[in-house]
Amino acid sequence: MTTSDDVPASIRQEVEALREQIEFHNRQYHMLDRPVIPDAEFDALLTSLEQLEKQYGLQSPDSPTQRVGSEPLPGFVEVRHEIPMLSLEKAFNEEEFAQFESRAAKRVEIEGELEYCCEPKVDGVAVSLIYRDGVLERGATRGDGAKGEDITHNVRTIHDIPLRLIAKKLTGTRIEIRGEIFLGKRGFAALNERARTQESKTYINPRNTAAGAIRQLDSRNTAKLPLQMFCYSVGLVEGLELPESLFEIFTVLDQWGLPTNADRKVCVGSHECLDYCRQLLQKRPQLDYEIDGAVIKLNQLSLQQELGQTARSPRWAIAWKFPAEEKSAKVLDVKFQVGRMGTITPVARLDPVFVGGVTVSNATLHNMAEIKRLKLHIGDTVIVRRAGDVIPQIVQVIERGENRVKVKRPKKCPACDSAVERDGDIQFRCNAGLTCPAQRKQSVIHFASRSAMDIEGLGERLIGQLVDAEAVKNVADIYNLTVEGLSEFERMAEKSAANLVDAIEKSKNTTLSRFLAALGIREVGVATATALANRFGDLQPMIDADAEALQQVPDVGEVVARHVREFFDKPENLDLIAALREAGLKWPVQEARTPASTPLAGQTFVLTGTLERMTRNEAREKLVSLGAKVAGSVSARTKCVVAGESAGSKLTRAEELGVKVLDEQEFVAFLQQHGVKI
Repeated sequence: MTTSDDVPASIRQEVEALREQIEFHNRQYHMLDRPVIPDAEFDALLTSLEQLEKQYGLQSPDSPTQRVGSEPLPGFVEVRHEIPMLSLEKAFNEEEFAQFESRAAKRVEIEGELEYCCEPKVDGVAVSLIYRDGVLERGATRGDGAKGEDITHNVRTIHDIPLRLIAKKLTGTRIEIRGEIFLGKRGFAALNERARTQESKTYINPRNTAAGAIRQLDSRNTAKLPLQMFCYSVGLVEGLELPESLFEIFTVLDQWGLPTNADRKVCVGSHECLDYCRQLLQKRPQLDYEIDGAVIKLNQLSLQQELGQTARSPRWAIAWKFPAEEKSAKVLDVKFQVGRMGTITPVARLDPVFVGGVTVSNATLHNMAEIKRLKLHIGDTVIVRRAGDVIPQIVQVIERGENRVKVKRPKKCPACDSAVERDGDIQFRCNAGLTCPAQRKQSVIHFASRSAMDIEGLGERLIGQLVDAEAVKNVADIYNLTVEGLSEFERMAEKSAANLVDAIEKSKNTTLSRFLAALGIREVGVATATALANRFGDLQPMIDADAEALQQVPDVGEVVARHVREFFDKPENLDLIAALREAGLKWPVQEARTPASTPLAGQTFVLTGTLERMTRNEAREKLVSLGAKVAGSVSARTKCVVAGESAGSKLTRAEELGVKVLDEQEFVAFLQQHGVKI
C-alpha cells in the first residue's frame, strides 16, 4: 500500500473534493431534508472515497467514511469539562418567569425590557463537542456537569454533526459546541417498524433510546439509529471572536454546517416570550421531535457574563416547562393488580397511544373511588396524561362508549381467589399474605431490590419463574438457590446462575437498616428503617419494644408504630427472620442512639431534583442516619435544601426564603464531613 507521504497531489485533491461533496449531500439529506441526488449516486461517491482512502492510506477522523462505526472500545474515558455544563432553573407559570426576569433586571440594573433568545427545549441528551482548527476533536456527555464520558466514537456516526466545519479561517482555534442529541418522531417510528418486521424488541422511549445509543462501546450499534442534534450554545472559545448576541451566534453556527433549531426567535420582554411559548405549545404536535418546554436566555453575551451563575445554574437562562402532554385513548379493559402488601389496585388497559415521549398502554386508576369519580366504564374514551417519568393517569372521560361495561370491584383476589376485605374508606386488600402468589412475588422483588438487599441479577422475570415453580415460597428460600437449580430456568446459563449465587452470598453481609427495609413492614421505607436502626442498634431490642417506645423514633408515628408492632407480633414473621439469620444474614450491631445524640438532630432537610451519585432514597437514608428529618416541602423551618439536576419550584422557594442550598458536590462533601461513606 502506498504511504501517505507518496500520495500524488491530484489524488489528495480528489479525496478532498469527494469529502466535500459527500458532506454537502449529507447536509442536504439529513439536516435540510432536500436530497439532490439519488441514494445510488451517493453510495457510489462514498465507495469511491473509501477505496481511495484505503489504497493511499488517507483515512482521517474527519472523513465521512468514519460515520459507519468502528471496533468496540474496552470502556469509557472520563472527560472533565473546562467550563461546567450547568442545569437550568425552571418556570412553570408566568409568575415564576416574572420573578426570574425581575431578579435578572435588578442585577444588571436595567429598567426597560430585556431581550431574549428563545428556542424549543428538546427532550434529548446534552453533549459537548470540541472542534480544533475546525475539525471535530472530541464529543462528551454532560455527565454530572463537571465531568462526563468521551463518546467521540459515537458522535462521529451522527450525520447531523459535521466532522469538519464549513469555514476557511479556523486554524489555531478551539471551540466547544453544546447541543442536544435526540431521536426524532419519524426516526423513532421507523426504528420500531423495523424492529417489528424483524420480530425483535421494540423501543419504548425516544429519549432513553438516544441516551443508550450514545453510550454504546460499539459505535456500529450507534450508527444504526437515526440520531439528530440541535446546537443550543457555545462553551469554551479560543482563537476567534463570535458575535455579541446568542441569536447571531446561532447564525454563524448554521453557516459552519452545524444543526441549529429554525424555531428560535428573539423576543423583547416577558409578553413576547409568553406569546412565543404559547405558539410553540400549539405547534408542539406538528414538530418532528419531542419537546417539554421552551428555553429562554438573555440574548446579549455581555449581560450573560454580568449575571454569571450560581453553583448549579446560570442566572441568565430559564426553562419554561410546558404542561403535561395529554392524548385520548379508548379503555379496552380494567384489570386488578395485587401489591406487595395485598392492596388491590385497578389498572386501565388502553388502546396504545404515544404520549409524553412513550407509548402508553396502561394507566393507573388508583382505587374504586377514582373510578366512581370519573364515572368510568370499559369502552369509554378518556384523556391520558403523562409528565416526565410520572405514571400515566386518566384525567377524564370524554366520550361514553356505545356498549360500555361497568367496572366492578373483585370480591375475590385476582391472584389467589381469597376473600377481599375493605381497608379504610377507599382501599381493598387481599389478606392472604404470602400464601397469595402475587404478594409473594412482590415481596421477593422488594426484598431483592436495590434499596433493600440489592441482589444483582435477581429481577422480576426470574422471580416470577421461581415463585411459579415454587422454588421460592418466601424470601428465605432465595438463600437455598444453587447454580444447578437456577440453570434449569429460561435464560439462565451456568455463568449467569453462578453470578447470581455469588450476588446472593454477597448480600448476606448487610446493615440492619437494609434488612428492616427488605422485610416489607408496612409503611417502613428506607428512611424509617434507618431511623429505627439508629434508635435500637440491633433487631431484638426493636422486636421487644412496645408501641410507645417505637413512637419515640423520628419518622415513626402512631400508625407506623402499630404496623411495626403487628409485624413482629406474628409468629410466621419471626420464623422468617430466624430462617434468614440461619441462612447467614448478618449485620454489625451499632450503638443505640437517641435523636438528640445525632449531629443533625432537629434539622429539616428537603431533597429536590435528580442526583447522579445516589438515588433520592439513598440520600434520604444518609440524612436520617445523621438524625435529620427529611420533608417534602420548603418552609421557613427548613435548614437546608439539597438541589440535584432539574430542581424546580422547591429550589426557587428556598432562594426566596434564604434557605441554605447545597448542590450535589457540596452535599457529598457535607456527608463525608459527618463520617458518611459515599
